[in-house]
Amino acid sequence: MGQRSMTEDRWPASWLRGVLEVAVLAALVDGESYGYALAQRLSRAGLGKVSGNTLYPVLARLEVSGAVSSRWTEGDGGPGRKFYAITKSGRQRLATDGEDWERFASATITLVSEARTNSGGNRSDANRT
Repeated sequence: MGQRSMTEDRWPASWLRGVLEVAVLAALVDGESYGYALAQRLSRAGLGKVSGNTLYPVLARLEVSGAVSSRWTEGDGGPGRKFYAITKSGRQRLATDGEDWERFASATITLVSEARTNSGGNRSDANRT
């Protein structure tokens, strides 16, 4: 397998699903945004392309849970936009879930790094249970 550029990465959908709610909350910390701009922000952060079919259900779940609020604005000669903002509850959730995600990611990085360092687990104790 060759190396991939960060701008060309398309992460497995299961990875994205696992982190997207926390990532969306983090992307909203600096202020309200609408779907397309959020997708661009997530892409710039290195998560790759996030389609509307993936993003809008996440935003809907976050809104139902009270982590984000939304408002419609009229467009300037075009369609209106729905803007999303993180709520106080969303900030609390980001603090908790973000900390949990960091611990989970760190544990995963450690496990994978050790396995790669040890030639994929080909140590003498690899077959022990």
